[in-house]
Amino acid sequence: MQKLPTGALSRRAPTLADIAALSGVATSTVSRALSQPERVSPRTRHRIEAAANQLGYTAPAAPDPQSGPRAVALLIPDITNPFFFGLIRSTQQQLRAAGYTLLLVDTEEVTDFESGYLETFGHSAAGFILAATRLSDDQLAEAAERFPLVTINRDSPGVPAVMIDTPNGVQQAAEHLYSLGHRDIVYLAGPTASWSNSHRWELLQETGKALGMSVRRHGPHHPSKSSGAAAADALVNSGATAAIAFNDLLAIGVLMRLRERGIDVPGQLSVVGCDDIFGADFCNPPLTTLSSPIEQAGRMATDMLLGQLRAGSPVTRSGVVLPTHLVIRGSTGPVAAG
Repeated sequence: MQKLPTGALSRRAPTLADIAALSGVATSTVSRALSQPERVSPRTRHRIEAAANQLGYTAPAAPDPQSGPRAVALLIPDITNPFFFGLIRSTQQQLRAAGYTLLLVDTEEVTDFESGYLETFGHSAAGFILAATRLSDDQLAEAAERFPLVTINRDSPGVPAVMIDTPNGVQQAAEHLYSLGHRDIVYLAGPTASWSNSHRWELLQETGKALGMSVRRHGPHHPSKSSGAAAADALVNSGATAAIAFNDLLAIGVLMRLRERGIDVPGQLSVVGCDDIFGADFCNPPLTTLSSPIEQAGRMATDMLLGQLRAGSPVTRSGVVLPTHLVIRGSTGPVAAG
């Protein structure tokens, strides 16, 4: 088995991911070995059990069917966005190992739908994980008083959260474009209710000022590929030499439209996305984008929620922040001469 640093583990309870790292197998294999041991070979099962014992892992007790709900609702703004696929998978694995079922809910980027689903599943779900929630701080505070819940990519006072640091990732993107000679860039904004969207824009303005770059915003745009055509036309009309898009779907739509118009990327315009979804490296050209640890975010958010459910009361932990990094591909290049 592999060696695992113990410093971090001494400050928190071990997770399935820790057991996977120590035993050299996938998290999903650990989940099966602990919840359905007959589906794993004896040799692998023994290695996983040894790792779990070494770490002092204690499996959460499966909830009593008579004592309350056995499901956790995961609310996401767009079920068709590949960015959320890893989140869904990692959350389901953690919940299954703990004896819970995942309820997957698509809020369709509509705040009223999201608040309505909280009411709908308030009595049938043991708790909620809200990914990129569009609810206001007041709505989240009220919900956190009524239900066990954790947010992903949303910082709200008093609500446990797992944050993916895409605002600072946008700073990396701006510095990358600056290094290529770009001095005039456009931010193709996402939904106005998105916390990440507003904070990315704020930090991008600060970075632009510090570097001496002209930074403008266009939008809001729906965070989908179909919105890319209008965003691309606005980018061309702006006279800017580069753009940073709210997410990869929007950026891919921009690339498609620019190709239709015969505009060379990155020869004439450079484009940066955000999320590093499946397919971002298959674009023409491959998309430069911010890579986010979404599966890790799902595991950590689930662990935080299960901690609330075991304790029977909200946790006081403010949350964690996971870093992002820029993946440089073919959609960005030196600014065109002239």
